[in-house]
Amino acid sequence: MALIDIGHVGRIGSGLQRPECVVTHCSGLVFASDWAGHGGIAAIAPDGAVARIGIADPQKALRPNGIALEPGGSFLVAHLGSDRGGLFRLHPDGHCEVVLDSVDGTPLPPSNFPLLDAQGRIWLTTSTRVVPRAADYRADARSGFVVRIDGSDVRVVADGLGYANELCFSADGRYAFVNETFGRRLTRFAVSADGTFSDRTVIWTFGSGDYPDGLCLDADGHLWVTSIISNRVLRIAQDGTGPETVIEDADPVHVAEAEKAYRANSMGRPHLDQQPARVLKNISSLAFGGPQLRTAYLGNLLGDCLMSFESPHAGARPVHFDFDISPLLDHLDFS
Repeated sequence: MALIDIGHVGRIGSGLQRPECVVTHCSGLVFASDWAGHGGIAAIAPDGAVARIGIADPQKALRPNGIALEPGGSFLVAHLGSDRGGLFRLHPDGHCEVVLDSVDGTPLPPSNFPLLDAQGRIWLTTSTRVVPRAADYRADARSGFVVRIDGSDVRVVADGLGYANELCFSADGRYAFVNETFGRRLTRFAVSADGTFSDRTVIWTFGSGDYPDGLCLDADGHLWVTSIISNRVLRIAQDGTGPETVIEDADPVHVAEAEKAYRANSMGRPHLDQQPARVLKNISSLAFGGPQLRTAYLGNLLGDCLMSFESPHAGARPVHFDFDISPLLDHLDFS
């Protein structure tokens, strides 16, 4: 596959604050996590107009990292607090409630990414137990974990991960894939009928400049991985073969400096809080949208909008893509 010209990347939305995670819907709306005000969700119309679903209670605040759309238009929000995390539900009217704030009696650290599967189970990744989390931007990171929430049954299904980030499931639900950002691994687990993970297998180890963050599937079952630092999107088969670079916008000096710090165990916030590349602003997630699921939308850590490009491969249809979100539409104001 030919590398997509960075000049063909478009922009959608404006005034966003840390739009780390992006979610698409069949209505044509695109949603992004947003740190404006007390935190919430930005809804972006096809013409680029932005409406916000913010927290109604001025005494509460969220720092949304990953988000997941639910039936009716509520959102699951992973809270990336400075020292505490958790999973919250943000309703269309701005009401916010706790879904999970501790596991096995221990408060959740800053949390990364939620996912709703076809069975209605909720999954949540937490990158690290180290606080501050920047102290675990290390090759030997090993305290990330994945939680499964199935009604009242809450359990850690995978632990010891090298900074757990986004996860996704194969179309048949037999396998789960997890990005280990600073372990620089793409890891596969076998998934049993009750949601238990087993048979941990590293299917790809990433090289210089690549720190895997976002993760999703295309219609052919290939995994699409977004990398911070290198500003690169990779397409990888589920068995780890045939990695292809789809698009990249890497600044060589920045990548070299980050690599040097990573090898010296001194990588920190300055390496993630700047991105001198020409167009992409530390891309952190990817979601396929549009009528044919051929528009790839990119979330990012440092821009004030989303980026997009037309993909030669259609995306897999997300579980949430056809949810009825009428209650949410009634609350959105794009004026």
